[in-house]
Amino acid sequence: MTRYDILTAIPTAFAQDGSLDLEGSRAIFRYVAGSGNEGAFVLGTTGEFPAVDVEEFGALVEAAIDELADRMRVIVHVGRPSAYEAVRLTRIARDLGAREFAALTPYYLRSSDDAVLEYFRRVSDAVGDGRLYVYIYPARSGNPVTPALLTRLAELPNIVGAKVSELSLDELAAYRAAVPAGFELYTGADRDLIAAVEVGAQGVVSGVSSVTPKPFRALADAGRAGDAEAVAAAQVAVDEVVAWIGGDMARMKEAYRVLGVTDAHCRMALDEPDADARARVAEVVAAHA
Repeated sequence: MTRYDILTAIPTAFAQDGSLDLEGSRAIFRYVAGSGNEGAFVLGTTGEFPAVDVEEFGALVEAAIDELADRMRVIVHVGRPSAYEAVRLTRIARDLGAREFAALTPYYLRSSDDAVLEYFRRVSDAVGDGRLYVYIYPARSGNPVTPALLTRLAELPNIVGAKVSELSLDELAAYRAAVPAGFELYTGADRDLIAAVEVGAQGVVSGVSSVTPKPFRALADAGRAGDAEAVAAAQVAVDEVVAWIGGDMARMKEAYRVLGVTDAHCRMALDEPDADARARVAEVVAAHA
């Protein structure tokens, strides 16, 4: 059966001074829990993971499992520049009850294919009886993953799929052609759910769906039903939301303020939306939340 899964990439709430707002993050988790989406992607790029320390990581994973696990799958991102750090986070998350994980490839320094394979071998071992997704984001990590390398990674125990960000649909199709039939692929492009499924993906990991899940649910439902007219209408709504909020975490957090979920801010060095952007975010939320 063709899948149109939506995994929500969830922002992390910080106070205006940059300190972690754990209760604000719980409020976001509770909001996402009511979305109807199939899963949650926690502490990924949208969650500003590079700015979260180990103690905060544990607190956020515990809160996410507490608020979300009864309603949807929870995938915890554990990727770090070294296997040592990624394994440490994996063990922390496992002890807190996590059973699904994702790991960005090693980043900052360039790694050979063999080094990437060894990194994932160690993380896979730490996952134990859980499930692990390879997070492919060469625009940020500096380390590309060829179809041939992904095929090697897919042979490791516990690696069940990959999340692919800022690569073309043709590149996604090349991965699909290289890996086993049961290997799962998710695009990180919010608006590409239908197009990605058409080239063999199982769904999308979408940050903006954490704010406005309704058009994404409508698009997924229309895709499953094979209703081309409904797909076209839902795609228009998704495109509008992506155009004005997209992967911009500061705008997502402005949307949470509009929704009354929480007054969250970014810790990383991101521009706050100006008055025009705030007004447009409010319009989009009114129309689609």
